[in-house]
Amino acid sequence: MLRPKMPTMPTPTGITAPPATVTPTTVTPTTVTPTAVTPIASTPPAAAPAPSRPTIQLTPGTALALVGGATSVVLVLGAVLVSMLLAVAITGVSVAVVAIVLRLLVNDLRKGR
Repeated sequence: MLRPKMPTMPTPTGITAPPATVTPTTVTPTTVTPTAVTPIASTPPAAAPAPSRPTIQLTPGTALALVGGATSVVLVLGAVLVSMLLAVAITGVSVAVVAIVLRLLVNDLRKGR
């Protein structure tokens, strides 16, 4: 009746480059020639490698800004959550009141009043 068709792989439409060829390289061993030993005092000290990431420095102003921002986020999030909880509670109470009123109306209709 209805048979699904399997999609076929489309042919590429853009310009395709042939795969790059890798040429092998040869390693030639080298000989190390001894050099004259120089006194330690005349060699310059080795420079420390530069850090790969910049160092973050917190000043009192930035720390205060971070604390203030975090406090405001917590207060806003708390206010939103409390208001959502209050909305759910009010909706639940109103549904309960409507259910009680409907029950009373149905009971009155059954008794024939």
